[in-house]
Amino acid sequence: MSVSSTHSSDTSSRRRRPAEHAQDPSLQHEPQEGNNHELSSERLCGDQFNSTDSYTPFTHHTVCPSLCATKCISTHACPSHHAYDDGWAEVQSKRTIRAENEVEANKLVNNYRFGFRKWKSHVTERPFEVRSEVVKELYSELNIIKPHSGNLITCGNIGYVFLFGWWVSLGYFLVSLLMFITIAGVPYGKLCLKLSCYFLWPFGKVIHEFGNTIERCCERVPDCECNTEGTEDTSPVLLPPSTEMPITEFPALPYRTPYWRRFSTYVWLLLGYPLLIVVHSLACFLSWILVFTIPVSKMNARTLGVILLLAPEDVSVSSCSQRKAGHDGYESRALLCCYHAVNWYYYKYTVDGINVFAVNLLPLVIVAMVIGYIDRENKYATSDVKFAVAICSIIPLSYYIGMGIASISAQSNFAVGAVVNASFGSITELTFYITALLRGHQAGNPCLQEVVKAALTGTLLGCILFIPGICMIIGGLKHSEQTFNSRSTGVSAALLFISVGGVFAPTLFSKAYGNLVCDACTNSTTGNGSSGPFVCHNCHYDLNNGTLFHSHVQPLVYTISALLPAAYIIGLIFTLKTHSHIYDIQVGERQETGHHGAVVHWSRWRSLVILILATVLTSACADLATEHIQPILNQPNVSQYFIGVTILAMVPEIPEIVNGIQFALQNNISLSLEVGICIAVQVCMLQIPILVLFNAFYDVGFALLFSDLHLWASIFSVILVNYIFMDGKSDYFQGTALVIVYLILLALYYYAPSPAGC
Repeated sequence: MSVSSTHSSDTSSRRRRPAEHAQDPSLQHEPQEGNNHELSSERLCGDQFNSTDSYTPFTHHTVCPSLCATKCISTHACPSHHAYDDGWAEVQSKRTIRAENEVEANKLVNNYRFGFRKWKSHVTERPFEVRSEVVKELYSELNIIKPHSGNLITCGNIGYVFLFGWWVSLGYFLVSLLMFITIAGVPYGKLCLKLSCYFLWPFGKVIHEFGNTIERCCERVPDCECNTEGTEDTSPVLLPPSTEMPITEFPALPYRTPYWRRFSTYVWLLLGYPLLIVVHSLACFLSWILVFTIPVSKMNARTLGVILLLAPEDVSVSSCSQRKAGHDGYESRALLCCYHAVNWYYYKYTVDGINVFAVNLLPLVIVAMVIGYIDRENKYATSDVKFAVAICSIIPLSYYIGMGIASISAQSNFAVGAVVNASFGSITELTFYITALLRGHQAGNPCLQEVVKAALTGTLLGCILFIPGICMIIGGLKHSEQTFNSRSTGVSAALLFISVGGVFAPTLFSKAYGNLVCDACTNSTTGNGSSGPFVCHNCHYDLNNGTLFHSHVQPLVYTISALLPAAYIIGLIFTLKTHSHIYDIQVGERQETGHHGAVVHWSRWRSLVILILATVLTSACADLATEHIQPILNQPNVSQYFIGVTILAMVPEIPEIVNGIQFALQNNISLSLEVGICIAVQVCMLQIPILVLFNAFYDVGFALLFSDLHLWASIFSVILVNYIFMDGKSDYFQGTALVIVYLILLALYYYAPSPAGC
């Protein structure tokens, strides 16, 4: 497709998208020429009509593509539904990726390659000037005075008073009393009194600094304080002037004792400032952990790092409605100005490319290490607490592993990206599985092997049913009906069917040729003394007492473990080389004004170091989780199957669930569905063969034989998903059906008896 056609289609599609889609158009569907004879002389034209409806792609109500031979048909003549479906069958596989730079384009292309973990966040720093106004507000400093006509008395601001304001203000009041007692610290005592009133209700007030040498002041904007351009201070300017303004002369400051030669400065730094460090650090930490109150955290950090280190006579507090041109004729600049304590959009906030929630969960890793390896005798924390903390600490590590994989693959060729993805893509799950098998083998506990099998099955069920289902529900509620490429999804679903069939083939084989053994069989006797039927418990196929397992089942397992990775490689060759037109991904670079090149959050070496470090920490957390899992498994009212298919299976997949939901909200349901399918295929074609290979070199008793519940639940789920994916369309009803089936299967596991011998 030519560049001009791509640009024109992008322009028309942007015209129909609401604002939130225009901010991140990472994916566009564009028409392509048909391959059959009837459409050989026709092409799909862009919409020639202006629609005032909200943008809902690929529905009959909002999009009516025109079929034309030499020129487009009149926009009032819409083809029949049958002709539309035939044309759309050729259109739906066309994808054009919009990316700000080459690195992001490479990452987005990797998202569509079979077997790659999908990553939603950007691996490069997006230019600040092209971000939306909502996002700009999140990253802006609190030293800009803006026209504010809204009400400052909001629920968030009132909540600030009860959560932070009263005790921060009380801390300043007590410190002011201490400064007054010292006599030498009286100037700082007066400052603390002013700040005590400020922090009780800081909204609509401004903290100014007087006495700075500032070259010129902005008079053309009523709410602009002054411009600090050209000074040594690196804080953001308020409003840089676009035209030259006459320099205003200000009277020179009278001579004052330098700040570091005053006795009061050292009294303040030794007695008052350390106490306020504790107060502001606590407020900063708590407000940052709550995420939505990050403006409060910024306010406390700026106060602690800038305002409290200034001379007290240079700090003044006033309301935003008062224009403080200066004190006694001297210039001033705004240091702190806050209007709202809460901003609900801070869930989008990222730190070095990682979402703020994942950053806040990272201290759990340190907590898990401390209580797990230091408190060996459970004096300060029980095994239940240690298990919960260790499992939850895997969540942020999974985010960092995902970011590292995406960063390396986006900056490298496909071969390097494939190696990194194959090496680290399943490292979180494999680390837990191998650790559990080793610990169960060393302790002679066969239950951990069954827990691993339940976790493998739970990952399959969650990725086949829950992730696509929840994405269809959320995406369908926002976009009514979503369309995906049924051909490409069918390829992934076929590989999923092959992989599940291969994994459970040894189980079916053992049921066909194994010996059924039952324990605790009793003979029920009737009243006349005749012999009645036998009642048996714990019936299972015993393969270890004969030659069937070693001579037939085990070679079958090794054969399948070799065939599944081969099928995985064939799938890569099919989708990337011989039949890449199924995906037909084109990359069109968006031209961003003022943006030259890409600034990557993590370099290759930094990504590799973080990957290795996160892998080591994941291994440690997995070791702690398996060490303290036994009290969880001993719960009398909960089946061990249920624990495996829920907690152990889905907690490491939380980052993928979040990514899938975000793709669905952006009307990119294709990636949402592939998120779950790719994980399920990796479980069957990579993780299970690796476990079998590990068991071959170090026998931990892992046999690729699953219970009947695992077998039929997985097969039924694959059949259901293949049926759902046939029409290439999704809505919230189909998603609800998948989630309901998933919950039904969880209910089966919840009420199922624990494995034999556990």
